[in-house]
Amino acid sequence: MKHTGSSRGNAAAKEFGFVEWFRPGEYERTEEVLPRLLASGASYLRTHLSWAEYLAPGGEAWFDWLIPQIGSQIDLLPCVHYTPPSMSRTGRSSGAPHDLKSYADFIDHVLTRYGKHFRHIELWNEPNNLLDWDWREDTDFQLFCEMVGGAAYWAQQRGFKPVLGGPCPFDPYWLNLMGERGVLGVVDAVGFHGFPGTWDSEEGSWGGWDMHLGEMRLILDKYNPNSEIWVTETGYSTWRNDEMEQVRRFSNALDIPADRLYWYSWADVPPNVAVQEGLWFDPRHYHLGAVSHDGQPKLLARLLTEGGVARVREVTEFPAPRLGEGAAPIVITGGSGFIGSNLADSFLSEGADVVILDNLGRPGVDQNLSWLRERHGDRVHPYLADIRDMHGIEAAFTDAKAVFHLAAQTAVTTSLVHPLEDFDTNARGTINVLEAVRKAGNRAPVIFASTNKVYGALEDITMLELDDRYIPSEEAIRAHGIDEQRPLSFCTPYGCSKGVADQYVLDYAKSFGIPSAVLRMSCIYGPRQFGTEDQGWVAHFLIRALAGEPISIYGNGKQVRDILHVDDAVAAYRAALASVDKISGSVFNLGGGPHNSVSILGVLREIERLTGRPLKTSFGPWRAGDQYFFIADTRKLEQELGWQARTRWRGGIRHLAEWLVEHRFGGRPILSEAKRIPA
Repeated sequence: MKHTGSSRGNAAAKEFGFVEWFRPGEYERTEEVLPRLLASGASYLRTHLSWAEYLAPGGEAWFDWLIPQIGSQIDLLPCVHYTPPSMSRTGRSSGAPHDLKSYADFIDHVLTRYGKHFRHIELWNEPNNLLDWDWREDTDFQLFCEMVGGAAYWAQQRGFKPVLGGPCPFDPYWLNLMGERGVLGVVDAVGFHGFPGTWDSEEGSWGGWDMHLGEMRLILDKYNPNSEIWVTETGYSTWRNDEMEQVRRFSNALDIPADRLYWYSWADVPPNVAVQEGLWFDPRHYHLGAVSHDGQPKLLARLLTEGGVARVREVTEFPAPRLGEGAAPIVITGGSGFIGSNLADSFLSEGADVVILDNLGRPGVDQNLSWLRERHGDRVHPYLADIRDMHGIEAAFTDAKAVFHLAAQTAVTTSLVHPLEDFDTNARGTINVLEAVRKAGNRAPVIFASTNKVYGALEDITMLELDDRYIPSEEAIRAHGIDEQRPLSFCTPYGCSKGVADQYVLDYAKSFGIPSAVLRMSCIYGPRQFGTEDQGWVAHFLIRALAGEPISIYGNGKQVRDILHVDDAVAAYRAALASVDKISGSVFNLGGGPHNSVSILGVLREIERLTGRPLKTSFGPWRAGDQYFFIADTRKLEQELGWQARTRWRGGIRHLAEWLVEHRFGGRPILSEAKRIPA
């Protein structure tokens, strides 16, 4: 790229890169990370090439594999750092060599061995061990400049482009000294490190990108006007679970007046790896990635993979809440989700203001938010935050007149893999919501979405196995289902975390006088549901069937559920709010009831009838905590709130199928004429 003098070159193209360190022996992780990183739309990758690791046993073989592997797929910037112990004045591996030429010789060796895999090479910006060097001493500093400058000079002579790494925090005095000693004259780019919002701004040293890079440009223009400015490290730590803020910071970073941008980093540091300051000395170090340490995408990685920079921009352009003075909105946590968006739509359609508090963590939910905005305009108030971030969500509840708490981790399978995250979201997140409501001081009612999983696997109920379903041997349960008197029996981390939340909501009514009610839901389905294998199974089955894809069933498919259309679920939530003063502190089971009970096999048969073709199915092991049978006894809800499930399950599935055909499959004629048969 030709240098423009404004240092804004790649901003227009919206190109970016990632920083990612690969440790010796991480062959499998490297092969897993690279395709995902490329799928994000990244153009560059910066990684380290450690001199000490290179000379360690197996080090040469490791870098012989790593550098070609990366360099053949993406524009690679190797960052060469650390000298071997034999070269250190103190015997430490991070020290500086006695023979300054040794550093240039190692750079020369790297260029000879790996140079065909990259164009740029990053050199030290300052000594790693201040016990070895005192840059304030002119002699030491001159030696350091000779070492780095000599290596940069010979790299240029060989046709490569040296990059001087960036100090953190930025120090214009240091950079000017590098210019006086001739180093800036022999580099093609100078790096800059800045982490506003994570470190720099909190330490009082952050003056803004324009100020710092403007200072940098003035110094470079004095010694080397052709040198580019690269932001070789910037990022944002999600240690407070504020993934949306990470997305905003990334979007802002794309407009930094620099010639190249590297985001730090692709993946979180694993929890068992010590950073330079020590193991968990500062949790911020462990949450800088776009994905978690085990590869689970955060919001940033998901958006980039879905649609690149344009997708990130689209989400960050959602407006902040703009409530007029005296406004008393309804707050819906998880308001962009399946049930939340339908509930929000019902209130918005009557002219209410609704705050949508959501972290946009589930794929597709931002589409629901866009749909609400298109239908209802400025009365939709997006508040993009995570309920795990207590300080980040408090303002959303300041003027709330009612709160529906639907935000949650919703999959049993996920809770078994990530029990701590499940607890943080469902249990701690609920406490955060309750405390935010209590702090606001308005005694806003809280209606909570709980689950039938708080009753456990119901293993004490004797089941009879029929051809296509299980039924309880006990006549009363067969006739009416499971009622609210059923003892709680938490099973799986998901059941535990939701059960804890369930009980806290009820207790806040007793202990703090916050009007509240709990709805323990069975299986809800309907439009605006983006079902997955782990959650939202009715929609998931339909999506797979309409796409002609196979369906996996866990267990034998004879499990029975009372599926409830989302319109009926919305009616129940609204009825609970309307009577909250009368029912405060109460719990209700919410499901389709006996009239909407059906086995998984029965749902599959109905889908075959709708599509007019047989389904490709396979059966796997039962999942932990799965219930053979669950039907909600909804008589309490019916008697106390006058609610009824009005949509029968066959008509409801047909309705969802038609919605999916129109909104997910472009209206293609993929349903059978049988869809017209009355349910």
